[in-house]
Amino acid sequence: MDNLLENKNAFITGASRGIGKQIALAFAKQGANVIFTATHPGEHIDALLKELDKYGHKNAFYAYDAASFEETKNAVDNAIREFNTIDILVNNAGITRDNLMLRMQEKNWDDVINTNLKSVFNHVKTVQSYMLKQRSGSIINMSSIVGITGNAGQCNYAASKAAVIGFTKSLARELGSRNIRCNAIAPGFIETDMTHNLPQEVKEGMLKSIPLRRIGQTDDIANLALFLASDMSAYITGQVIRCDGGM
Repeated sequence: MDNLLENKNAFITGASRGIGKQIALAFAKQGANVIFTATHPGEHIDALLKELDKYGHKNAFYAYDAASFEETKNAVDNAIREFNTIDILVNNAGITRDNLMLRMQEKNWDDVINTNLKSVFNHVKTVQSYMLKQRSGSIINMSSIVGITGNAGQCNYAASKAAVIGFTKSLARELGSRNIRCNAIAPGFIETDMTHNLPQEVKEGMLKSIPLRRIGQTDDIANLALFLASDMSAYITGQVIRCDGGM
């Protein structure tokens, strides 16, 4: 099916590369106007804007700290002034600061929680008021398989992603009566900048735990996000969907 998101406005955080970038491109290909964010501008941002522009829709980029409520509110308000509505919100901004708890510094904990969890609160808090007025919307929060299973050396990351799951399920109950859906995606082992530099033996070990015997691609996550953003999932809310090859 073509143009699943025709005339929809999608706001995607952390979309300068990896999963976020692929979601932005998938949405644009299906007719959406895309507003995407990152902490800093750069050549890769300009390149993505050119790619998005090929689809003939209106697009915008905002650079700010997603962990800052004030900066988030300013960006969302600017997007509303420019696009009038936000129909889809994808909370994808995320970082890792891996270490065993024995060696983890407080800053590593705070940075991950603020970027991965506080940013979700910031964007939902500001976007929901507009979605409530229009009585429609789809919110997609990026969790992780690690938020379900845990992983040694990732207590901060796992905690942030597990919290996103609880947040998603609770929000779905709050907003469902206004026709606003909220779901989470829990990616498994996906080929991104975060995983590219892992030692080969680590990658091989993870492959053995994946029944489909392949590393996931950003397209796999983008296709799921597209489904959750579109009317094809109109009766789905409060769900955490694992996209992990059976991991």
